Amino acid sequence: MRVLVGRITERPFGRTAGLAALFLWTAWGHADLAVAQDRVFVSSSRLLIGVQANRSASVRAGDVDGDDDVDLVVANGRHWPGQNLVFLNQSRARFNVARPLGRDLCTSYACELADLDGDGDLDVAVGNDQAPSRVFLNDGTGQFRFHTNLGQPRSVRSLSIADIDGDQDMDLILTCRGSANPIYLNNGSADFQHASDFGTREDSTIDVAVVDLNEDGRLDLILANRDDQPNTILLAEDPGNSAKDTVRFGAPVAFGTAESSRAVATADFDGDGHMDWVVGNIGAANVVFLGDGTGGVSREIKIGRQDGQTFCIAVADLDRDGRPDIVAGNQGQPNVVCYNRDNAGRFVTQLFGPNQSATYGLCVGDFSGDGYPDIAIANSDQQNQIFVNQPARQ
Repeated sequence: MRVLVGRITERPFGRTAGLAALFLWTAWGHADLAVAQDRVFVSSSRLLIGVQANRSASVRAGDVDGDDDVDLVVANGRHWPGQNLVFLNQSRARFNVARPLGRDLCTSYACELADLDGDGDLDVAVGNDQAPSRVFLNDGTGQFRFHTNLGQPRSVRSLSIADIDGDQDMDLILTCRGSANPIYLNNGSADFQHASDFGTREDSTIDVAVVDLNEDGRLDLILANRDDQPNTILLAEDPGNSAKDTVRFGAPVAFGTAESSRAVATADFDGDGHMDWVVGNIGAANVVFLGDGTGGVSREIKIGRQDGQTFCIAVADLDRDGRPDIVAGNQGQPNVVCYNRDNAGRFVTQLFGPNQSATYGLCVGDFSGDGYPDIAIANSDQQNQIFVNQPARQ
């Protein structure tokens, strides 16, 4: 049985005292040999998801069948029609039951889970490339039925769910490469109205994070853009006397340097009470931006390789030390966990998975039921798999 474990660095430093030796990335992006990390991420043939490699682009986790363990939804296809799938966890990260999500093969890039119709279970929204994006409603047992299409076909690359208009139901925010990005507002029953667009058809927006950056009670947008376009922040504005079901943003504010970005995720990395964010880049280091509570940036921290190839990002407290850590999914490089060592911008990096990863999407959840977050990987033309969070050998 082949076992893949969290490894050391980009170079073969081996193991130290049975633990994973790691790099410490400082606020200036330099690497120093760090103290050993006591957690590793382990996979095996038992932890493969499904029986074959697909062109998977996204994976999301949640308890869709109400049995108190964490299941998976995988979006397949990208530019080519594929079957989206639901995988039910049979306890301890055993995904032995799979169901198709919908009848049609779709060019899917994104999927997200949330209670869209207010009945207490998790529904699914799927973002498709040059085909209508779709909503599927859950009957509470993990059986999903098609509910509605979302507008006209667009080149969707990511999909986020949040109550962006503050009316206590979950709305949909899509990003589209080469077209404006639509917002669909929920009426509470999973019927969605196209409220507005942000950006233009010249934009190459790949991902969006929805979060209150300036602490005014309204949700703002952080956009990750490709094709050397600057990443931008859109701060929400009071719609005033505008028509109901209106969401309004100010002019885009660029941050960082213009790079080819693929992913963005948020957390309070420095523990100051203000929201921060991390951006995954292609051909450059990933960057943590520390927010100042007004929508601005107080500090930038480069992490990982200077020639990184990050396609997806997730954030979770992987070692349960009270600080949010970062998982980066890469193309042509190992995937990386960046452990947040303190509130001063120091991150320890640990590699996992194959040297030539093909990871388009990932998510974090306690699939094994031991209280520690594990990692699910969605690969394109490699088999999807789970990496279980385990103690390192002493």
